[in-house]
Order: sequence, then C-alpha cells, then structure tokens
Amino acid sequence: MKKAILIAACFMINSALSNDLKAGNEIPPASCSKKTEWKKVTNQAWPGVKDGTTYWYKIDKKAKLWWSTDGKQWAAVEGGAWMDKDGKWLKIHAGKLVWSATGEKWEEVPEWKWQGSDGKWYRFDRHWVLWVNE
Repeated sequence: MKKAILIAACFMINSALSNDLKAGNEIPPASCSKKTEWKKVTNQAWPGVKDGTTYWYKIDKKAKLWWSTDGKQWAAVEGGAWMDKDGKWLKIHAGKLVWSATGEKWEEVPEWKWQGSDGKWYRFDRHWVLWVNE
C-alpha cells in the first residue's frame, strides 16, 4: 500500500514539474501583447452610412453635428444624429453622448465610444475631441 502511495506521489510531482517547464517555454499569442492605443483624429471627422451613402461627420466647438459626402463642403445635420455600425442612433444631448435603437428612448453611451461604419472605434473626450482606435 505504501509503495502505491509513493508511486502516485512521484507521478503527481513529475506531472506538476513537467507542466511548469512547458508553461515557461510557451510564447504568448501576439494578440495578448498588443496595447489598445487611442489616437487623436486629425480632421476630427468620422464615417457613417445612411441610406447606402457614406457621409463624413464632425462636430463644431458647440457640439453641433455637421456632415459631408466629400469632406470639403459641410452642412448642419437636422436633428443632430448619426448611426453607428450596428444601426443605433447617436447624438449629443444635454452635454452628453447618447444613443437609441429606435430614436425614442435615449441613454448615455458608455465611455462615449461607438464603432463607426468603417469598423474602427471612436470616442469623444470631455472636450469633444475625437479619438480613434484602429
């Protein structure tokens, strides 16, 4: 009986040491080492799609929304709302970024970030400066 317990104990110790050695030699996947970096958007504009057309959006210093199809001529957006990649409406209301699936009940956007139609993540800081995470 003592011999069986001794053999089992040796087997468990050997397994534990073997696993520790293997774990030390593994290389972590590249996705683990990539840091999430936010970069300021130089032109402060982001893309959105409405009725199959890509529009460029930006806000002015008063947080009023503007849009353009060519990035050169800008017009104020009536209603001040745009869509994210998933079709949620977003707008700036009462000094906050809010969103709604239907355009009726609005809630504050967590961390003021959303995914644009181009698949990139965008966010505003408290000064309404636009940042992107590519």
